[in-house]
Amino acid sequence: MKSITTFVCIIFFSNTLAFSQTFERKFVPINNKQIAYRTFGIENRKDNEPVIVFESGLGSGGGSYGSLFPFIQKSFAGIVYDRTGIGESEIDTSIKTDADVIKRLRDLLITLRIKPPYLLVGHSIGGPFIRLYSSMYQDDVCGLFFIDPTDFMLTKDEDEKVKINTSSATGYRELLMKNYDNILKDTSISNGFRDEVKRERNEISPVFFKRYNSLQPLKDIPVTVMISYNKHIENYETEMNENLKLGINLIPWWKELDRLRIYHYAEMIKNNRDSRLILLPRYSHGIHQQDPKSVAEALMDTYEKCLSAINNK
Repeated sequence: MKSITTFVCIIFFSNTLAFSQTFERKFVPINNKQIAYRTFGIENRKDNEPVIVFESGLGSGGGSYGSLFPFIQKSFAGIVYDRTGIGESEIDTSIKTDADVIKRLRDLLITLRIKPPYLLVGHSIGGPFIRLYSSMYQDDVCGLFFIDPTDFMLTKDEDEKVKINTSSATGYRELLMKNYDNILKDTSISNGFRDEVKRERNEISPVFFKRYNSLQPLKDIPVTVMISYNKHIENYETEMNENLKLGINLIPWWKELDRLRIYHYAEMIKNNRDSRLILLPRYSHGIHQQDPKSVAEALMDTYEKCLSAINNK
């Protein structure tokens, strides 16, 4: 499992460097804890124009989006930040739940006087985060943009059927728990990353993404979902499967989970106009790092749809 932790850290630090060379890092105290953030285009933003708010994946700071900015920084206003304990933001042990994460993000935006409407962008676990934000603060959000999001909608019955259909001994929900448990055994990870993993472990146990089972209906706002599928099986996945004796038939197992994730997100947006699901075969989980130009173009298109919806109200 150490290989997985190393993989996460390589992605984070490489993109933090690229990002720090482009935008000035700033800090602001929230609940007496320093939050690191960077903004672009805020000073030129007009009233009621959307601002892009980036939410990163597990253990990743705002720098994980660094590859996108050469393509978008002159197109609109935006903000990236490091969650508490991640990147250069201070740890805040009062952040216990995903709802606390969302409240802290909103506090940050209010403190910086960055007014709605927001087009929220979320990668991986950041996907569920932005969906939760759109439930808690519906009036703030004009659009959502998901980059290979975690499937918080996977049910227990569906997970069991995947195991049966692929002759696998371990389901996705169980794997996620094992993944978190093994990351926590790694003494080399930072205390901030450890706190984040503990929080996410609690969010999926004993009820899987329990805070997401009573979300407010998704408003009719523009939504784009980019999903990679039929991906290459990474070496760390094979090693993890063997070392932990998970008994997963990886290729058919992932194929079934891809199918379910695509279905869940398609159902989520089926009543939303100006929305789309973009499927990317053989792409990696880090779509925005593998093909930043395509992601930037899709994001700019979603921005224009949000702006049009706002102007037509």
